[in-house]
Amino acid sequence: MTADFESRLRRVEDRQELAELVLLYFHVMDERDLGLLPKIFTQDAHLGSGDGVFDATGLETIATTYQGRFDALGATFHYSHGLIVEFDDADPDTAAGTLTGHAEVVRNGTPMIVGLRYADTYRRTSDGWRIANRVMSYFYYTPADRYVETMSTDDRNLAYGDPRPADWPSVLTGGDLSWLRSLANR
Repeated sequence: MTADFESRLRRVEDRQELAELVLLYFHVMDERDLGLLPKIFTQDAHLGSGDGVFDATGLETIATTYQGRFDALGATFHYSHGLIVEFDDADPDTAAGTLTGHAEVVRNGTPMIVGLRYADTYRRTSDGWRIANRVMSYFYYTPADRYVETMSTDDRNLAYGDPRPADWPSVLTGGDLSWLRSLANR
């Protein structure tokens, strides 16, 4: 095999491994198996959120953060709509990703639906690809029976009881679109 073919094949394999990694994350969240977090995150990973609620660094702190989240949640079902991966040409062991998805959750006894996006940085470790940085953001997080009402407002994040601004679309909130332009120009 030529070096070019081998490098292209490695990228295909890397994309597949990353696609499986983000799906494993959803299953671990739905089953609440915090013991599997080392299969998902690097030891020094950071977990954040667009609304500023999550800000945890290090695997132990991330586990504690998720346990607090699980304490408010009943059954959940996360599902992916797709992952876009951008590899770092200068460092073949680093990649950035944008993952979109939805979740159906029961939060504090209330059935809710969530439109979400994850902005990730991935790092290849000796054990495979892991998430090194994840920032969650919400298009909406609303009680299921208030979906229609919530969608007509800018304050679509109702996860915490009080209406808060949605994290996107950025075009409506004056946010930075450089991340999207980077993906479109690769």
